[in-house]
Amino acid sequence: MRTQVAIIGGGPSGLLLAQLLHAQGISSVVLERQTRAHVLGRIRAGVLEQGLVGLLEKAGCADRLHAEGFTHDGTLLSYGDQMFRVDFTEHVGKPVVVYGQTEVTRDLYAASDAAGGKVLHSVQNVVIDDADGDSPSVTCEIDGEPFRIDCDFVAGCDGFHGVSRKTIPESVRKEFEKVYPFGWLGVLSETPPVNHELIYANSPRGFALCSMRNAKLSRYYIQCSLDDSPDNWSDAAFWDELKRRIPEDQAAQLITGPSIEKSIAPLRSFVTEPMRWGRLFLCGDAAHIVPPTGAKGLNTAASDVHYLFEALVAFYKFGSTEDIAAYSDRALARVWKAERFSWWFTTLMHQFPGQSEFDLKMQIADLEFLRSSASAQKAMAENYVGLPY
Repeated sequence: MRTQVAIIGGGPSGLLLAQLLHAQGISSVVLERQTRAHVLGRIRAGVLEQGLVGLLEKAGCADRLHAEGFTHDGTLLSYGDQMFRVDFTEHVGKPVVVYGQTEVTRDLYAASDAAGGKVLHSVQNVVIDDADGDSPSVTCEIDGEPFRIDCDFVAGCDGFHGVSRKTIPESVRKEFEKVYPFGWLGVLSETPPVNHELIYANSPRGFALCSMRNAKLSRYYIQCSLDDSPDNWSDAAFWDELKRRIPEDQAAQLITGPSIEKSIAPLRSFVTEPMRWGRLFLCGDAAHIVPPTGAKGLNTAASDVHYLFEALVAFYKFGSTEDIAAYSDRALARVWKAERFSWWFTTLMHQFPGQSEFDLKMQIADLEFLRSSASAQKAMAENYVGLPY
Protein backbone atom coordinates (compact mmCIF):
# COMPACT_ATOMS: atom_id res chain seq x y z
CA MET A 1 0.00 0.00 0.00
CA ARG A 2 1.11 3.54 -0.74
CA THR A 3 0.05 6.62 1.24
CA GLN A 4 1.45 10.04 1.98
CA VAL A 5 1.49 9.81 5.80
CA ALA A 6 1.60 6.58 7.81
CA ILE A 7 0.23 7.18 11.31
CA ILE A 8 1.17 4.66 13.98
CA GLY A 9 -1.35 4.70 16.81
CA GLY A 10 -5.13 4.99 16.59
CA GLY A 11 -5.77 6.97 19.74
CA PRO A 12 -7.13 10.51 19.66
CA SER A 13 -3.91 12.14 18.43
CA GLY A 14 -3.46 9.74 15.52
CA LEU A 15 -7.12 9.91 14.52
CA LEU A 16 -7.18 13.70 14.83
CA LEU A 17 -4.11 14.08 12.62
CA ALA A 18 -5.64 11.75 10.01
CA GLN A 19 -8.89 13.69 9.95
CA LEU A 20 -7.15 17.07 9.66
CA LEU A 21 -5.00 15.76 6.81
CA HIS A 22 -8.03 14.30 5.04
CA ALA A 23 -9.70 17.73 5.08
CA GLN A 24 -6.70 19.05 3.15
CA GLY A 25 -6.66 16.20 0.64
CA ILE A 26 -3.58 14.54 2.17
CA SER A 27 -3.83 10.74 2.37
CA SER A 28 -2.99 8.71 5.47
CA VAL A 29 -3.28 5.23 6.94
CA VAL A 30 -3.66 4.71 10.70
CA LEU A 31 -2.19 1.55 12.25
CA GLU A 32 -3.54 0.58 15.70
CA ARG A 33 -2.26 -2.32 17.80
CA GLN A 34 -5.53 -2.84 19.68
CA THR A 35 -9.07 -3.50 18.52
CA ARG A 36 -11.46 -0.61 18.06
CA ALA A 37 -13.51 -1.82 21.04
CA HIS A 38 -10.40 -1.76 23.23
CA VAL A 39 -9.50 1.77 22.17
CA LEU A 40 -13.02 2.98 22.93
CA GLY A 41 -12.95 1.23 26.30
CA ARG A 42 -10.05 3.28 27.64
CA ILE A 43 -11.03 5.59 30.50
CA ARG A 44 -9.09 8.86 30.35
CA ALA A 45 -9.41 12.42 31.60
CA GLY A 46 -11.34 14.95 29.61
CA VAL A 47 -10.35 18.54 30.33
CA LEU A 48 -9.91 20.12 26.89
CA GLU A 49 -8.03 23.34 26.18
CA GLN A 50 -9.50 25.74 23.64
CA GLY A 51 -6.68 24.88 21.24
CA LEU A 52 -7.84 21.26 21.11
CA VAL A 53 -11.47 22.35 20.78
CA GLY A 54 -10.42 24.46 17.79
CA LEU A 55 -8.62 21.52 16.17
CA LEU A 56 -11.70 19.33 16.60
CA GLU A 57 -13.79 22.05 15.00
CA LYS A 58 -11.34 22.25 12.09
CA ALA A 59 -11.56 18.47 11.73
CA GLY A 60 -15.38 18.65 11.69
CA CYS A 61 -15.67 16.63 14.92
CA ALA A 62 -16.96 19.12 17.49
CA ASP A 63 -20.74 19.04 17.17
CA ARG A 64 -21.36 16.56 19.98
CA LEU A 65 -18.67 18.18 22.11
CA HIS A 66 -20.49 21.52 21.90
CA ALA A 67 -23.84 19.85 22.62
CA GLU A 68 -22.74 17.67 25.54
CA GLY A 69 -19.48 19.11 26.91
CA PHE A 70 -19.36 21.11 30.13
CA THR A 71 -17.83 24.58 29.93
CA HIS A 72 -15.79 25.30 33.06
CA ASP A 73 -14.98 28.93 33.74
CA GLY A 74 -12.81 28.12 36.74
CA THR A 75 -11.62 25.52 39.21
CA LEU A 76 -11.55 25.08 42.99
CA LEU A 77 -8.48 24.53 45.16
CA SER A 78 -8.64 23.49 48.80
CA TYR A 79 -6.26 23.01 51.70
CA GLY A 80 -7.77 21.63 54.85
CA ASP A 81 -11.24 23.17 55.07
CA GLN A 82 -10.17 26.29 53.17
CA MET A 83 -11.29 26.51 49.53
CA PHE A 84 -10.96 29.19 46.87
CA ARG A 85 -11.72 29.54 43.19
CA VAL A 86 -9.48 30.49 40.27
CA ASP A 87 -11.69 32.14 37.62
CA PHE A 88 -10.36 31.40 34.15
CA THR A 89 -12.65 33.72 32.20
CA GLU A 90 -12.00 36.62 34.56
CA HIS A 91 -8.24 36.29 34.29
CA VAL A 92 -7.67 35.15 30.70
CA GLY A 93 -11.05 35.41 28.99
CA LYS A 94 -11.55 31.75 28.06
CA PRO A 95 -12.72 28.51 29.72
CA VAL A 96 -11.87 24.84 29.41
CA VAL A 97 -14.34 22.17 28.28
CA VAL A 98 -14.92 18.94 30.19
CA TYR A 99 -15.62 16.19 27.66
CA GLY A 100 -14.29 12.65 28.07
CA GLN A 101 -11.34 11.53 25.99
CA THR A 102 -13.28 8.40 25.13
CA GLU A 103 -15.98 10.59 23.62
CA VAL A 104 -13.39 12.56 21.63
CA THR A 105 -12.09 9.27 20.24
CA ARG A 106 -15.62 8.10 19.45
CA ASP A 107 -16.31 11.31 17.51
CA LEU A 108 -13.05 10.97 15.58
CA TYR A 109 -13.87 7.38 14.65
CA ALA A 110 -17.30 8.46 13.42
CA ALA A 111 -15.73 11.20 11.29
CA SER A 112 -13.18 8.76 9.89
CA ASP A 113 -15.92 6.28 8.99
CA ALA A 114 -17.92 9.00 7.24
CA ALA A 115 -14.86 10.11 5.29
CA GLY A 116 -13.80 6.60 4.32
CA GLY A 117 -10.62 6.85 6.37
CA LYS A 118 -8.18 3.95 6.53
CA VAL A 119 -7.80 2.77 10.14
CA LEU A 120 -6.32 -0.73 10.49
CA HIS A 121 -6.67 -2.53 13.85
CA SER A 122 -4.94 -5.46 15.57
CA VAL A 123 -1.71 -4.51 13.85
CA GLN A 124 1.32 -6.37 15.25
CA ASN A 125 5.12 -6.35 14.92
CA VAL A 126 5.38 -2.84 13.47
CA VAL A 127 8.78 -1.84 12.10
CA ILE A 128 9.66 1.58 10.70
CA ASP A 129 12.29 1.44 7.96
CA ASP A 130 14.40 4.18 6.35
CA ALA A 131 12.95 6.90 8.58
CA ASP A 132 16.12 8.94 8.17
CA GLY A 133 16.12 8.48 4.40
CA ASP A 134 13.96 9.67 1.52
CA SER A 135 11.64 6.65 1.24
CA PRO A 136 10.34 5.54 4.63
CA SER A 137 8.11 2.50 4.98
CA VAL A 138 6.25 0.63 7.68
CA THR A 139 6.05 -3.14 7.79
CA CYS A 140 3.76 -5.08 10.13
CA GLU A 141 1.46 -8.07 10.46
CA ILE A 142 -2.33 -8.00 10.25
CA ASP A 143 -4.17 -11.23 11.03
CA GLY A 144 -0.82 -13.00 10.82
CA GLU A 145 -0.18 -11.78 7.27
CA PRO A 146 2.71 -9.45 6.34
CA PHE A 147 1.72 -5.94 5.34
CA ARG A 148 3.78 -3.01 4.04
CA ILE A 149 3.03 0.69 3.67
CA ASP A 150 5.28 2.96 1.61
CA CYS A 151 4.93 6.62 2.53
CA ASP A 152 6.48 10.07 2.55
CA PHE A 153 6.34 10.56 6.32
CA VAL A 154 5.65 8.57 9.50
CA ALA A 155 3.80 10.06 12.46
CA GLY A 156 4.48 8.18 15.69
CA CYS A 157 1.34 8.56 17.83
CA ASP A 158 1.74 5.17 19.50
CA GLY A 159 2.34 6.13 23.12
CA PHE A 160 5.12 5.65 25.60
CA HIS A 161 5.53 1.91 24.94
CA GLY A 162 5.23 2.14 21.16
CA VAL A 163 7.82 1.46 18.50
CA SER A 164 8.19 5.01 17.18
CA ARG A 165 10.40 6.57 19.86
CA LYS A 166 12.55 3.43 20.01
CA THR A 167 13.15 3.69 16.26
CA ILE A 168 15.23 6.83 16.88
CA PRO A 169 18.76 5.62 17.73
CA GLU A 170 19.84 5.96 21.37
CA SER A 171 22.83 7.94 20.14
CA VAL A 172 20.44 10.57 18.76
CA ARG A 173 17.76 10.88 21.45
CA LYS A 174 18.08 12.18 24.99
CA GLU A 175 15.49 11.38 27.62
CA PHE A 176 14.52 13.36 30.72
CA GLU A 177 12.43 11.76 33.45
CA LYS A 178 11.08 12.34 36.94
CA VAL A 179 9.17 9.51 38.62
CA TYR A 180 6.91 10.63 41.46
CA PRO A 181 6.87 8.55 44.67
CA PHE A 182 3.10 8.00 44.66
CA GLY A 183 0.18 7.15 42.41
CA TRP A 184 -3.49 8.03 42.00
CA LEU A 185 -6.24 5.62 42.97
CA GLY A 186 -9.14 6.49 40.70
CA VAL A 187 -12.79 5.51 40.97
CA LEU A 188 -15.50 5.98 38.34
CA SER A 189 -19.07 5.97 39.66
CA GLU A 190 -22.53 6.56 38.23
CA THR A 191 -23.20 9.43 40.64
CA PRO A 192 -23.63 13.18 40.16
CA PRO A 193 -20.41 15.16 40.73
CA VAL A 194 -20.00 16.72 44.16
CA ASN A 195 -19.45 20.14 42.55
CA HIS A 196 -20.07 21.54 39.08
CA GLU A 197 -16.35 22.44 38.89
CA LEU A 198 -13.26 20.38 39.62
CA ILE A 199 -11.89 20.39 43.18
CA TYR A 200 -8.14 19.94 43.67
CA ALA A 201 -7.49 19.20 47.35
CA ASN A 202 -4.24 19.46 49.32
CA SER A 203 -4.75 17.47 52.52
CA PRO A 204 -2.39 16.27 55.27
CA ARG A 205 -3.65 12.80 54.32
CA GLY A 206 -2.67 13.29 50.66
CA PHE A 207 -4.00 14.80 47.47
CA ALA A 208 -7.57 14.31 46.21
CA LEU A 209 -9.36 15.34 43.01
CA CYS A 210 -13.11 15.53 42.43
CA SER A 211 -13.94 15.57 38.72
CA MET A 212 -16.62 14.35 36.35
CA ARG A 213 -17.39 12.90 32.95
CA ASN A 214 -20.96 14.17 32.78
CA ALA A 215 -23.88 15.11 35.02
CA LYS A 216 -24.40 11.49 36.09
CA LEU A 217 -20.86 10.09 35.91
CA SER A 218 -18.15 11.18 38.35
CA ARG A 219 -14.43 10.49 38.54
CA TYR A 220 -12.61 10.77 41.87
CA TYR A 221 -8.96 10.29 42.78
CA ILE A 222 -6.89 10.02 45.93
CA GLN A 223 -3.11 9.96 46.27
CA CYS A 224 -1.85 6.51 47.25
CA SER A 225 1.32 4.48 47.60
CA LEU A 226 2.86 3.05 44.44
CA ASP A 227 2.79 -0.44 45.94
CA ASP A 228 -0.91 -0.18 46.81
CA SER A 229 -3.55 -2.16 44.93
CA PRO A 230 -7.17 -1.37 44.01
CA ASP A 231 -8.03 -4.69 45.65
CA ASN A 232 -7.06 -3.16 48.99
CA TRP A 233 -9.84 -0.59 48.70
CA SER A 234 -13.50 -1.38 49.14
CA ASP A 235 -15.89 1.25 47.81
CA ALA A 236 -16.77 2.23 51.39
CA ALA A 237 -13.10 2.68 52.31
CA PHE A 238 -12.48 4.84 49.25
CA TRP A 239 -15.46 7.13 49.90
CA ASP A 240 -14.49 7.47 53.56
CA GLU A 241 -10.93 8.47 52.67
CA LEU A 242 -12.05 10.90 49.98
CA LYS A 243 -14.37 12.64 52.45
CA ARG A 244 -11.45 13.10 54.84
CA ARG A 245 -9.40 14.90 52.20
CA ILE A 246 -11.91 17.45 50.90
CA PRO A 247 -13.56 20.33 52.79
CA GLU A 248 -16.30 19.30 55.21
CA ASP A 249 -19.05 21.16 53.38
CA GLN A 250 -18.18 19.32 50.14
CA ALA A 251 -17.88 15.96 51.91
CA ALA A 252 -21.35 16.49 53.42
CA GLN A 253 -22.96 16.75 49.98
CA LEU A 254 -20.95 13.97 48.29
CA ILE A 255 -23.24 11.32 46.79
CA THR A 256 -21.58 7.91 46.82
CA GLY A 257 -22.35 4.72 44.94
CA PRO A 258 -20.83 1.50 43.61
CA SER A 259 -17.65 1.94 41.60
CA ILE A 260 -17.79 0.84 37.96
CA GLU A 261 -14.02 1.14 37.46
CA LYS A 262 -11.16 1.32 39.93
CA SER A 263 -7.46 1.56 39.10
CA ILE A 264 -4.12 2.99 40.21
CA ALA A 265 -2.03 5.16 37.88
CA PRO A 266 1.63 6.02 38.55
CA LEU A 267 2.80 9.60 37.97
CA ARG A 268 5.81 10.63 35.93
CA SER A 269 7.22 13.54 33.97
CA PHE A 270 9.05 12.46 30.80
CA VAL A 271 10.38 14.14 27.67
CA THR A 272 12.48 12.80 24.81
CA GLU A 273 14.44 15.03 22.46
CA PRO A 274 14.34 15.44 19.52
CA MET A 275 10.76 14.77 18.43
CA ARG A 276 11.77 14.36 14.78
CA TRP A 277 14.29 12.06 13.13
CA GLY A 278 14.39 12.42 9.37
CA ARG A 279 10.84 11.75 8.17
CA LEU A 280 9.65 10.30 11.48
CA PHE A 281 7.76 12.60 13.88
CA LEU A 282 6.76 11.82 17.45
CA CYS A 283 3.44 13.05 18.84
CA GLY A 284 1.91 12.86 22.30
CA ASP A 285 2.89 10.15 24.77
CA ALA A 286 5.43 8.76 22.33
CA ALA A 287 7.49 11.86 23.11
CA HIS A 288 6.37 13.12 26.51
CA ILE A 289 4.37 12.23 29.61
CA VAL A 290 2.99 14.61 32.24
CA PRO A 291 1.47 13.84 35.63
CA PRO A 292 -2.31 14.18 35.29
CA THR A 293 -2.55 16.98 37.86
CA GLY A 294 -2.52 19.72 35.23
CA ALA A 295 -4.74 17.88 32.68
CA LYS A 296 -2.12 18.31 29.97
CA GLY A 297 -1.65 14.82 28.51
CA LEU A 298 -4.20 14.91 25.68
CA ASN A 299 -3.73 18.65 25.27
CA THR A 300 0.03 18.47 24.70
CA ALA A 301 -0.61 15.70 22.16
CA ALA A 302 -3.03 18.06 20.42
CA SER A 303 -0.44 20.83 20.21
CA ASP A 304 1.99 18.35 18.63
CA VAL A 305 -0.68 17.45 16.08
CA HIS A 306 -1.17 21.15 15.35
CA TYR A 307 2.52 21.76 14.61
CA LEU A 308 2.84 18.57 12.55
CA PHE A 309 -0.35 19.23 10.59
CA GLU A 310 0.80 22.76 9.74
CA ALA A 311 4.21 21.42 8.65
CA LEU A 312 2.71 18.74 6.40
CA VAL A 313 0.25 21.17 4.81
CA ALA A 314 3.11 23.58 4.09
CA PHE A 315 5.04 20.73 2.47
CA TYR A 316 2.24 19.33 0.31
CA LYS A 317 0.57 22.62 -0.62
CA PHE A 318 3.61 24.89 -1.04
CA GLY A 319 6.63 22.58 -1.22
CA SER A 320 8.10 24.13 1.91
CA THR A 321 10.24 22.07 4.32
CA GLU A 322 10.83 24.92 6.77
CA ASP A 323 8.07 23.89 9.20
CA ILE A 324 9.09 20.24 8.97
CA ALA A 325 12.63 21.16 9.98
CA ALA A 326 11.30 23.30 12.83
CA TYR A 327 8.72 20.78 14.11
CA SER A 328 10.70 19.37 17.02
CA ASP A 329 11.86 22.75 18.35
CA ARG A 330 8.36 24.25 18.11
CA ALA A 331 6.66 21.30 19.75
CA LEU A 332 9.23 20.99 22.53
CA ALA A 333 9.10 24.69 23.38
CA ARG A 334 5.44 24.29 24.32
CA VAL A 335 5.84 20.80 25.79
CA TRP A 336 8.42 21.95 28.33
CA LYS A 337 6.13 24.75 29.51
CA ALA A 338 3.32 22.23 30.00
CA GLU A 339 5.76 19.94 31.83
CA ARG A 340 6.71 22.82 34.12
CA PHE A 341 3.10 23.62 34.93
CA SER A 342 2.22 19.97 35.61
CA TRP A 343 5.32 19.54 37.83
CA TRP A 344 4.52 22.77 39.73
CA PHE A 345 0.87 21.87 40.32
CA THR A 346 1.79 18.33 41.38
CA THR A 347 4.41 19.64 43.80
CA LEU A 348 1.95 22.16 45.22
CA MET A 349 -0.91 19.75 45.90
CA HIS A 350 0.66 16.42 46.96
CA GLN A 351 2.29 15.10 50.12
CA PHE A 352 5.81 13.84 49.42
CA PRO A 353 7.73 11.29 51.51
CA GLY A 354 10.29 12.95 53.77
CA GLN A 355 8.71 16.40 53.69
CA SER A 356 9.72 18.46 56.70
CA GLU A 357 7.42 20.73 58.68
CA PHE A 358 9.09 23.63 56.87
CA ASP A 359 8.26 22.07 53.49
CA LEU A 360 4.61 21.65 54.47
CA LYS A 361 4.42 25.25 55.69
CA MET A 362 5.83 26.41 52.34
CA GLN A 363 3.10 24.49 50.49
CA ILE A 364 0.39 26.23 52.49
CA ALA A 365 2.11 29.59 52.04
CA ASP A 366 2.15 29.00 48.26
CA LEU A 367 -1.56 28.17 48.31
CA GLU A 368 -2.41 31.21 50.41
CA PHE A 369 -0.37 33.42 48.07
CA LEU A 370 -2.24 31.94 45.10
CA ARG A 371 -5.50 32.60 46.91
CA SER A 372 -4.68 36.27 47.56
CA SER A 373 -2.80 37.25 44.39
CA ALA A 374 -4.65 38.11 41.19
CA SER A 375 -1.43 37.94 39.18
CA ALA A 376 -0.61 34.47 40.55
CA GLN A 377 -4.11 33.29 39.67
CA LYS A 378 -3.77 34.76 36.18
CA ALA A 379 -0.51 32.84 35.66
CA MET A 380 -2.20 29.62 36.76
CA ALA A 381 -5.24 30.32 34.58
CA GLU A 382 -3.05 30.99 31.51
CA ASN A 383 -1.39 27.63 31.91
CA TYR A 384 -4.50 25.67 32.84
CA VAL A 385 -6.63 26.83 29.89
CA GLY A 386 -3.65 26.30 27.58
CA LEU A 387 -0.79 28.38 26.26
CA PRO A 388 -1.13 29.53 22.64
CA TYR A 389 0.19 27.36 19.82
